[in-house]
Amino acid sequence: MTAATLPGYRKRKRVGRQVRIWAGVALCVLFLFPVFWMVLSSFKLPRDIFTTPPVLFFDPTLETYISYMQRADISRRMVNTVTVATGSGLLSIVAGAMAGYALARIRIKGAATLGVLILMSRGVPPIALAVPMFLVARKLGLTDKHITLILAYCTFLIPYVMWLMRGFFKGLPKELEEAALLDGCSRYGAFFKIIVPISLPGLLSTLIFSVILAWEELLFALVLTNRNASTIPVAIAGIAGDTVNGANWGALTAVGTLTVVPVVIFALLVQKWLIKGLAEGATKG
Repeated sequence: MTAATLPGYRKRKRVGRQVRIWAGVALCVLFLFPVFWMVLSSFKLPRDIFTTPPVLFFDPTLETYISYMQRADISRRMVNTVTVATGSGLLSIVAGAMAGYALARIRIKGAATLGVLILMSRGVPPIALAVPMFLVARKLGLTDKHITLILAYCTFLIPYVMWLMRGFFKGLPKELEEAALLDGCSRYGAFFKIIVPISLPGLLSTLIFSVILAWEELLFALVLTNRNASTIPVAIAGIAGDTVNGANWGALTAVGTLTVVPVVIFALLVQKWLIKGLAEGATKG
């Protein structure tokens, strides 16, 4: 009789599995409870938010959503956020994937050092870039423009995409491109016709993370926009920073819910490609 067939071993294994499951459930509850409470509070009247003790059952209302969305033009800010996050994510994935492929495949002297230097740019404090960008944008008359914000986001998204895709491309066999080159494909043809279709799960998962990073970015949006290209995080900062009237907690929870819910829905819709991309990336090489 082996150890795996002993009753005591099977019991310990079953108990260990149950402990891991309940530990996972407890962690999920711990991390999701603030989100749940934010969503719940967004449907309360201002007087009910600070009720002691807190109440879980109340008459829900959309008063906060209706009043603040009209006053702060949340619908336009939401469109701006979607436009900027999607645009910067797509532009970053195109430029970053090509740069990552070049560093992974093309033998250039100092390519590894160049890749490390580009990655190190992620460590530069954003405020050190935001002020010069604002001065340049003002000089060119490009302040409060969507394209300005998209290009600003690309400064921190492209190194992120480049480094992730470099590791993904290095895990692909070189024989695929060599066969394409022997058949008459150029280096660009081999990349777009062979490598890109194979790497689609990795590209999609990286794109998803890039869009989420751009969605929640605040500093560049706060410095480079005023009204026309203002995003949802700027609206949240404006509510929280109202020192004259005090923070409007009802509006904060409502706008916070409008910010979080689209990201959750987006993640649920693309989770199949996200998991596939992460799994394939983990098994490459």
